[in-house]
Amino acid sequence: MRNLILCLALAVAVAAPRAWAAFGVPGFELAVTVPVETTLEAPDVRPAAEVWPEMFASAKKSIDVCEFYVTPKAGEPLEPALAELEKAGKRGVKIRFLAENKMAKASAEGFERLKAIPSLELRVIDFGAVKKDGIVHAKYFVVDGKEAYLGSQNFDWRSLKHIHELGVRVSEARIVKQMAAVFETDWLNQAKASSGKAVTPLNKARPAAQAGEKAYLVASPWAFNPAGVGDSESELVRLIDAAQKDVAIQLLDYAPLTRDKRFYPPIDNALRAAAARGVSVKLMVSHWNTDHPAVDHLKSLSLIPGVELRVVTIPVAKEGPIPFSRVIHSKYMVVDGKLLWLGTSNWSGGYLDNSRNLELVLKDEAMAAKAASIHRQLWESAYAEKLDVGKEYPKPQK
Repeated sequence: MRNLILCLALAVAVAAPRAWAAFGVPGFELAVTVPVETTLEAPDVRPAAEVWPEMFASAKKSIDVCEFYVTPKAGEPLEPALAELEKAGKRGVKIRFLAENKMAKASAEGFERLKAIPSLELRVIDFGAVKKDGIVHAKYFVVDGKEAYLGSQNFDWRSLKHIHELGVRVSEARIVKQMAAVFETDWLNQAKASSGKAVTPLNKARPAAQAGEKAYLVASPWAFNPAGVGDSESELVRLIDAAQKDVAIQLLDYAPLTRDKRFYPPIDNALRAAAARGVSVKLMVSHWNTDHPAVDHLKSLSLIPGVELRVVTIPVAKEGPIPFSRVIHSKYMVVDGKLLWLGTSNWSGGYLDNSRNLELVLKDEAMAAKAASIHRQLWESAYAEKLDVGKEYPKPQK
């Protein structure tokens, strides 16, 4: 009998899904997505595909979701989260879902799924009517006004399976309240914009970040930030300016250019100035970033002493090419091994100035060290190569 029990226990253990360890500090849990079929791993950080359904399942009163777009696929990792949203709606949880109009075509199937969920109200905002040339690029949600999530993951099955992503689950009350206030602002602005009414800015001057706090939220565009939420662009520059030893950065892409290819200098100037005063800058971008003219600016930056730049290419999946996937999409920075900047914005013009994005700043050495280890693993992997200033890179296939 004892042997039978041991065999049954072993069978259960083998059949059980992989157990992921949670990593966090009081008020914050890190969540990662590692592309399948790679040697990358983060066994001590839970995947977002596990965290999201858990958060939706816990909802008792409300779920507010803001996403760039929505792309589901049957049998893929977004389905459990959608299933929990549906269950929440059926049990009477009030769900508000805000998405960007410029991605409505790509979200058509996803919108139909959302509209079928009881107690869910879907609004689609043309953020360009709020801030010229802007989009809702943020990816976050708030549950019961008690906890929230923000990160680089779009509401897309590919983001939870085939793309390198980093996010954070937040239970720190002040941050959650501020994220809820950002959502409420944009939810109300959607109603105004869709009815043709003017949307009035909340701020006439850039709001300062609450940099005295151990953790604080910043957002863009600053004119439409609610009370207590500072400006992303100026705070990012300030943090780089304050770096003393090293800065480690991972991005989808980096370019000191606006969407219409005009020069956008604030972040580039800060990085060059940091290197000039002896700060080690390690910048890692995706292979999508090797198109002209962005790659020309990357090459220029890489020539600065103290700046190292690597390009990451994730191999095609076994099933063949999957559009808009197999890429690194995380957007974070570790400063001096003590501070983590993690958010939803690309570092180029149009994102931190005109578009809705959220960034979280954590002054916590344990969280910074964990993010730095994720950066280091990818930096030292076979997928990362030093940017070659003499190479003519092929046009990226997205």
